Amino acid sequence: MIRLIWSASVHIRYFMRRYMPTNIALDALRTRRGHKWGLPAMLLTLPYLYAASFCAQLIETGAPGWLHLIVLVCIWNAMKFFWIGPISLFLLARERIREATATRRIEPDTTVTAGQPPYSTGRRNSVLLD
Repeated sequence: MIRLIWSASVHIRYFMRRYMPTNIALDALRTRRGHKWGLPAMLLTLPYLYAASFCAQLIETGAPGWLHLIVLVCIWNAMKFFWIGPISLFLLARERIREATATRRIEPDTTVTAGQPPYSTGRRNSVLLD
């Protein structure tokens, strides 16, 4: 029984990560290129909270009870997008520190081969013979 529950939860998680738009967006924000979009993505919390508020008002006026599920999903997505901003700033700072230390560790090759100027363009220099 536990194996069946475990397997079902794994498949549900895979489906949610693969096909739900907010999870796709959050996965894109967790990449190196997406870290800079974390703070603008926080602005998506406002439409989700507005949708939750709107559905809650509809429920109060007599709309069907299944809208409670929509309210919960909207609030959950709003929380996810709210927290991705500070997390992406932290991840971006960590990556930039790693990149800076990596570039400091790499020392440029200062050895000059015989007969070649230190800042050569890579083209052969013509040599005039007397």
